[in-house]
Amino acid sequence: MHLWPFFLDPLYRGLLSRRFFTSTKIQYNMALFTTIPFAFLLALSHSFSDAAVPTRPLDGLVANGDFEQAPAKANLKKTLILGKYSLPKWELNGLVEYVSGGPQPGGFFLAVPRGVHAVRLGNEASISQQITVKPGSTYALTFAVTRTCAQDEVLRISVVPGGQPTDLPVQTLYSSDGGDTYSFAFRATSKVAKFTFHNPGIQEDPTCGPLIDAVAIKEMQPLTYDKGNLVKNGGFENGPHLFKNFSTGVLLPPMQMDRISPLPGWIVESLKPVKYIDRKHFSVPSGFAAIELVAGRESAIAQIVRTVANQFYTLSFTVGDAKNGCHGSMMVEAFAAKQILKVPYVSQGKGGFKTASFRFQAISNRTRITFYSAYYHTKLHDFGHMCGPVLDDVRVIPSR
Repeated sequence: MHLWPFFLDPLYRGLLSRRFFTSTKIQYNMALFTTIPFAFLLALSHSFSDAAVPTRPLDGLVANGDFEQAPAKANLKKTLILGKYSLPKWELNGLVEYVSGGPQPGGFFLAVPRGVHAVRLGNEASISQQITVKPGSTYALTFAVTRTCAQDEVLRISVVPGGQPTDLPVQTLYSSDGGDTYSFAFRATSKVAKFTFHNPGIQEDPTCGPLIDAVAIKEMQPLTYDKGNLVKNGGFENGPHLFKNFSTGVLLPPMQMDRISPLPGWIVESLKPVKYIDRKHFSVPSGFAAIELVAGRESAIAQIVRTVANQFYTLSFTVGDAKNGCHGSMMVEAFAAKQILKVPYVSQGKGGFKTASFRFQAISNRTRITFYSAYYHTKLHDFGHMCGPVLDDVRVIPSR
């Protein structure tokens, strides 16, 4: 039985009424009319099926991003990986080791908190991978990296095509359990991008270098305004990928190291990073995510909002602690136009928050709002773990 599109019925009946079929051609024309609907329906089904399956934004580990797919034993010399393509899904150059967490020969201990295995980049070594991306879209790489030997270790990150390489110093440890995680953003200029992690250092021990134990990617979604709020992404809900099973937050590098912020709408305008934290692993005042100012006056974030010169506005925000043992007398300083507000907060390291606000007068059509922590803090029972006050729910609204 042939299926016939209902919207062709009038056309079919009209042609019949005009004696379209002649006795000599009726068999040919009937065959024609009974085959056309199938071709038409087939084309429609293809178009509808293509439209019904949109491309999902990237958000998760890259291929073998946790390095749990091991090289073949024949391609390992103790921990050294032999062969450019011996590590599944990755391209290697130089001295790259495949290591497991725990005690190592020579008295070292390597922390691999996000799984069992990781890679260590020796002198001038690198790992690379190609990914399919959308030209014009912004992406954020999230990766776990920790120094293993020297104080001056650096991880060089590059995306081709995509701009100049960035050197990320990893001598400062913001967590003492090997849990430092960073994010790096880039804008895609082609359908395929190749990202590379490279150790540019030359150490006396050629195996010394950064340890990488997880790599993920996320496509950043376009920013929108919340009704009545002039601040974009004021609740910090739009940010880089966060690892689900283990997280000490994601460190967002300063603008000097990453011109495209992995925190859409915001500028990290300081010498040190700020930390992006989530509700699953920390205390967050509202929503899913917030910012922890982990390096005192050396970590600050800012945003430029549209204002009308001489008009008054109210800036409100929430400060607190992440329930991560960060304790002491905290102070968040906020700046807008010519106004400054210092908000004290006494933390017991067990969670909590307070809301503050102040009125300011815009002096131009663009107003920069800035936040930073006045003091340095460490965890109560872990003095090697840097921390600080939490910032969330930033709002700027017109005021009379």
